Amino acid sequence: MNQLPNNLSPRINVVIPLFNDWEALMLLMQQISSTVDPVLYGRFAFLVVDDCSDATLKQPTQSYVGQSLSILRLWRNVGHQKAIALGLAYLADQPDQYPTVVMDSDGEDLPADIAKLMEASTQQPNKIVFAHRSQRHEGVIFRFFYLIYKTIFRLLTGRIITFGNFSLIPPHQLQKLVHVSEIWNNYPGGVIRSRLSYMAIPIERGNRLAGNSKMNFVSLVLHGLSTISVLMDTTAVRIALFCVLATGVSLLGMAAVAYLHLFTNVDVPGWASFLVLSFFVVILQAFLISILLIFMVLSYRTQQHFMPANQYRDFIERVDSLPIVSTPAPVVSSAS
Repeated sequence: MNQLPNNLSPRINVVIPLFNDWEALMLLMQQISSTVDPVLYGRFAFLVVDDCSDATLKQPTQSYVGQSLSILRLWRNVGHQKAIALGLAYLADQPDQYPTVVMDSDGEDLPADIAKLMEASTQQPNKIVFAHRSQRHEGVIFRFFYLIYKTIFRLLTGRIITFGNFSLIPPHQLQKLVHVSEIWNNYPGGVIRSRLSYMAIPIERGNRLAGNSKMNFVSLVLHGLSTISVLMDTTAVRIALFCVLATGVSLLGMAAVAYLHLFTNVDVPGWASFLVLSFFVVILQAFLISILLIFMVLSYRTQQHFMPANQYRDFIERVDSLPIVSTPAPVVSSAS
């Protein structure tokens, strides 16, 4: 068990976005009570962001751990990343501010690792601390496509992203973060775009406690695109530079063909004219893409973006507070 910081906050907010995953959440609560130091989990104030789940599913009626358990009910389904932004904005609007942990409800973010985040935050109090996935348990296909995603992300943005949502936000950084519109599309990408100080520590990923993941291949692609879109300015510049490079190579190719044809006795094959035409098409496409990117960036900069700190209330139906009991948490079977 990790050593807890001496100056531990009297309250630690835990934001958990959830969509139809109540069984896993109840197992997560049981896991917290059995694996986390009581000194730590006794300070937890859970905020479950119910992303408009199916009302017919069995839901918890009380909590066995922490100081409180509240459920933020949303009017409509907004998706995982937006649910996180709404939960953070709600907490930032409260009178008192405390460290805030963001974690998933499925159990892949291990509760015992919160102590590692707290310890790292104590050493670097001004930084948001993310969990860098030192080891993953997904299949070979997922890891292959994830490697492709990281490679594309680095080529388009010039950055490396190895962390997800599991993180700890210092109280003085939360107010700044909810005024970053980019967290509405992607929380980790929004932190990178905000230029707030952050760090990542190696933490192993756990296994899902119950049910099946709601993420399919299309959802994963959309998630990757949302991360890249947060850094649109940088991405547009790097694509524009690639277009300039492609234009330069095409002009050199056209010049080489023209030189061989006009100034040498080398027999130029018949397909050289098609090669020159291809180079011209590449130049035209690069020009059109560059113009399109310029207008996209200018349009993005002039638009008024969603600000979680100011507009989060429009999505909240109500906040339910569940009673806290001191008896041990019951065992919840993960069998379907």
